[in-house]
Amino acid sequence: MNKPKRLLALDVFRGLTICLMIIVNNPGSWEFVYAPLRHSKWHGCTPTDLVFPFFMFIVGSAMWYSFKKFNHSLSKGIAIKILRRTVVIFIIGLALNAYAAYSIEWSSLRIMGVLQRIALAYGIASFIVLVMPSRYVTILIGVILIGYWAILVFFGGDMPFSLEGNFVSRFDIFLLGEGHIPVFSGVKFDQTGLLSTLPSIGNVLLGYLAGRLIDQTESKANAVKRLIIFGIAGVIVARLWGLVLPINKPLWTSSFVVYTSALAMVLLGVMLWIIDIQGYKRWTLPFQVFGMNPLFIYVFSIVLAITFRIEFIQTESGELITMMHWLYSRCFQPLAGNRLGSLFYALSMTLVSWFLGWILFKRRIFIKI
Repeated sequence: MNKPKRLLALDVFRGLTICLMIIVNNPGSWEFVYAPLRHSKWHGCTPTDLVFPFFMFIVGSAMWYSFKKFNHSLSKGIAIKILRRTVVIFIIGLALNAYAAYSIEWSSLRIMGVLQRIALAYGIASFIVLVMPSRYVTILIGVILIGYWAILVFFGGDMPFSLEGNFVSRFDIFLLGEGHIPVFSGVKFDQTGLLSTLPSIGNVLLGYLAGRLIDQTESKANAVKRLIIFGIAGVIVARLWGLVLPINKPLWTSSFVVYTSALAMVLLGVMLWIIDIQGYKRWTLPFQVFGMNPLFIYVFSIVLAITFRIEFIQTESGELITMMHWLYSRCFQPLAGNRLGSLFYALSMTLVSWFLGWILFKRRIFIKI
């Protein structure tokens, strides 16, 4: 069986999102962060809000090429592989939550998280595309997104899209238990909770359809045109939908799914044109490093970040501070000031993660989680 040809643009896009994930997760000081590197407080969408849904979209695009080896059909072997990967990614996310809390106390352990959402959305979307005929996947995406909108409205009371009144929080608390839900802006609410994972499956499925479009379009130039046209149309639809269903990342609203996936289509189309069609590839190497071991590098960056937030450095006054605080206050802030120093710290953490990826890349070691 011939191995599917890799799309360099897809690897670079994936690497870019991992790079941005590490940058936005690691400011030297959360008090001093440039506006584009902050999440929206509630409604709206900043550049930072695009990073996670972009990665979900890329997971779907890569699924098309991965499942091509199995003729896009379900078998016992591929089912076990999907379930194993789903469980492993979920457990790693759970372990990171325990490490971040410096505790394995089950009664207060956060259950959901970024990796957990990736695991569940990947697993469910995988079985959907392997069982359901492709022509019905688009219909199912509509059912999921409209259904989620209906859930928010019908069960959300008078303020279904507010932090205090949304049904997502009540559902997660009921199903997972209040002790397993973190506090967000003073309210028990998990931004990567269980119910809001449902619409994120739409990001993965839309990415899968984009991968199919690229692969099955005879001319890659035509594929670029179609991606950009669909993307622009999606942005318009999402903006109009946003008038009645706000674009909101914490709730992961259906309009947010359409908006972010549409922008991902446009960006993937542009990258496909620049990299795979025009052949401008020299600048892509740093992002290839991230893109070839994405989840492993991301997990490493989280472990490094959590470790650097442990108070184990003793100052002259006897106070214990974190490595993060020491590096920022002693090195980056004096060198570049508050905001730029905070960004430099984030870039340094990204560089350390990239260096690990570079070692693996040079040795042709690709760790699939």
